[in-house]
Amino acid sequence: MPRRPAEASGPAPLAPRPYALTAGRTVSSLDLPLEALVRTARRLPPGAGQPEHERILRLCVQPTSVAEVSARVGVPVGVARVLIADLSRTGLLSIVEPAGDEQPSTELMERVLSGLRKI
Repeated sequence: MPRRPAEASGPAPLAPRPYALTAGRTVSSLDLPLEALVRTARRLPPGAGQPEHERILRLCVQPTSVAEVSARVGVPVGVARVLIADLSRTGLLSIVEPAGDEQPSTELMERVLSGLRKI
């Protein structure tokens, strides 16, 4: 019986479960909305942290939203929030505070919506 390609290469490596990455924690110690921007403040020496921590620090050299960190690292948003809070508490990540409580103008929101519809 011929082998299928998936069987020929062996089983796929298992990714760690989300609760293993956060030591069972499900709630971040910081209030981090999806749109909050985070930025690397300083780097870890290679191999000094979890692979996910290293990926987040590499990703956040430029300000990056919590939602984007979650998507690019491939973890649920809750896990990303916990990992980001851990890195922030140790001084490795900084939270970029918004300029104020101002809401974007209606004109800007309409232009964004128009651009999204064109995609």
